[in-house]
Amino acid sequence: MQGKKNYIAPENFSNRELSWIAFNERILGEAKDKTLPLFERIKFLSITASNLDEFFMVRVASLKDMVAAGYTKADIAGMTPKEQLKKVNKATHDLIAAQYSTYNRSLLPLLKNNGLVVVEHHEKLTKEQADYADRYFEENVYPVLTPMAVDSSRPFPLIRNKSLNIGALLRKKGEKSEVEFATVQVPSVLNRIVELPSSNGPRCIIYLEEVIERNIRKLFLNYDVLCAHPFRIMRNADLSIDEDEAEDLLKEIERQVKQRQWGEVIRLEVEEGIHKELLTLLVSELSVEKEDVFEIRGPLDLTVLMKVYGLDGFETLKNEVYQPVAVQEFEDSEDVFEAIRKQDILLHHPYQSFDPVVDFIRQAARDKDVLAIKQTLYRVSGNSPIISALAQAAENGKQVTVLVELKARFDEENNIVWAKKLEHAGCHVLYGLVGLK
Repeated sequence: MQGKKNYIAPENFSNRELSWIAFNERILGEAKDKTLPLFERIKFLSITASNLDEFFMVRVASLKDMVAAGYTKADIAGMTPKEQLKKVNKATHDLIAAQYSTYNRSLLPLLKNNGLVVVEHHEKLTKEQADYADRYFEENVYPVLTPMAVDSSRPFPLIRNKSLNIGALLRKKGEKSEVEFATVQVPSVLNRIVELPSSNGPRCIIYLEEVIERNIRKLFLNYDVLCAHPFRIMRNADLSIDEDEAEDLLKEIERQVKQRQWGEVIRLEVEEGIHKELLTLLVSELSVEKEDVFEIRGPLDLTVLMKVYGLDGFETLKNEVYQPVAVQEFEDSEDVFEAIRKQDILLHHPYQSFDPVVDFIRQAARDKDVLAIKQTLYRVSGNSPIISALAQAAENGKQVTVLVELKARFDEENNIVWAKKLEHAGCHVLYGLVGLK
C-alpha cells in the first residue's frame, strides 16, 4: 500500500513574491503580443513598470526588513526571507532586461514605422530640433529647476522617492580642484514628453531629462561638467502602523506617508554606461547594496509610456474607447427610487454605466424623505461626484456615515484628503477596524 502523499510539502507551493513576478511577466506578455494594437502594447509595458515600483516599495522592502531583523522562518514554499530576496533579485533583473528588450527592439522601431520617432539621445537632434529644445529649456524648464551641489558645507541632499534626477560631476573652471557632485530633479510639474518640430516627416518627441542634460552647463556656469547621467531611487514605503498604540489612526497614517520620503533606499536605477566615479558616489551616499543597482538600457521609469499612449493622433493604433452601456431599467425613469421600487436591479460594472450609482446618491442627498446615508469607500477618483454628493447630503442636514479605508495601498494620501473634506462637511467618518483592511 502506498504511503500518503504529503500535500503540504514545500515543493508543492510557489513563493508569493516569485508568483507575483510571474504575474507581471504575464502582463509583459501583452506588451509583446503582436496581435494587439501598438499603443495598447505600449500601455501594457507602462503598467509592468508601475507594478514593479509598487512591488519593490512594499514586498521587496518587507523582505529586506525581515532579513535586517534576523527573521529566518521559511515561508510555505520552504524559503527563508534571505533566500527569497536572492531569487527575487535575480528574477527582477531578468524582468527589467525583458522590459527594455521589448521597448528597444520591438516597440521603438514599430513607433517609427507608424509615424512617431522617439529621439533617445539629445546628441541626435537635428539643428532645428536642437534650437527648439534649447529655447524650450530656457523658457519653460530653467525657471523651475533647483540644482543642488554637494561640498563640505552642503550635505548630500534628500533624493525623493521615485523622482527622476540627473547627477553630475563638476570641477571649477580653470582650477585643478576636487571633483564635486551636483544633482537636479527632473520637475514632475512639467510634461516629460517634449514634442519637437519635424519638417514634413514623422512626429518626433524627446524626454524631458534629455533636454535638461543637454543644457545642464547653464545650471553650473562656473564649473566644467565632467559628466551627467539620470538616476532614480526607490525607497522602503511599507507602512508599519501600530494600530493598538495609535491614538488617532488618521494622524498616524499621515505621519507614516510622509516618512516614505525618508525610507531606506532599496533600489537604484542608473543609465547604462554611467560614469564609474558618479555611480560609486551614488552607491556610497545612498547606502545601496550592489545587487540593488539596476543599469538601465533606455529611459528610466517606463511609466512615461502612459504619456506616450495619451498622445493624440494615433487613435487607429489603439483599441476603441469602451463605452459602458446604459442600464435599461433606469431608461424609463429619472427617479432612481421609483425604478428600484418596481424591482431589484443588478448593475454589472464596468460593462454597464456607473451613472445610476452617482444619480442614486445625488438624489438621496436632495430627497426630503431620506434621513441617513451610510456608505463604504475604498478608492475614489480625485474629483469624485460621490464625495461631492455625500458632502451635499450632510450639508442638507442628513445623517451621513462613511467608512473609509485609510490603508488602501498608495491611495492613503488621497483618502486622507477626501476623508477630511467629508468631515468638514459634517459627515461622520470611520477609519476601518483595528487589524483589518
